Amino acid sequence: MIWHLIAAIFAGLGAAGIGLILRLASGKRLPRWIVPVCAGLGMLAYQIHHEYSWFEHKRQQLPESAAVVDVEESQVFWRPWTFLFPMTTAFTIVEQDRLSVSQAQGERLVEFRLYRFEKEYVDQVSHQAWLMNCATREMLPLEGEARTPATEAMRRLDAATPLYGVLCPQA
Repeated sequence: MIWHLIAAIFAGLGAAGIGLILRLASGKRLPRWIVPVCAGLGMLAYQIHHEYSWFEHKRQQLPESAAVVDVEESQVFWRPWTFLFPMTTAFTIVEQDRLSVSQAQGERLVEFRLYRFEKEYVDQVSHQAWLMNCATREMLPLEGEARTPATEAMRRLDAATPLYGVLCPQA
């Protein structure tokens, strides 16, 4: 986080330098306030670029086997540009190399971990083990070291859900 603050300050200084060069090149006909306005715009431009490139940056850090199965975009009133272009604030992945596939009573069961990345002032990562029955499209969270299914939290997925397509491609 400190590096983003330093980068924003340097973006502001660079933009202020451009404003100063423009003022000097115009023979000082441009008003003096052009320099701090350029500095503010430079810092704002860096911050907007950082916010919108967060998802791609995080995705490039993931292993090749990671498949993005859900992306959440949001709009915030103090960032009015997000109403035109919503910003990615969270996404969920599953690692395809770490799937545990088994058969029980003729049905395919897949044990996997979902990782959720959230963009906050400090990025948050959470994970949960799940068990999916490919035939019925039912998912159960697995709790504790014993990985006992929590049947009260069972979810049924739609066949068009990207997670279902990743875990049960031939179903």
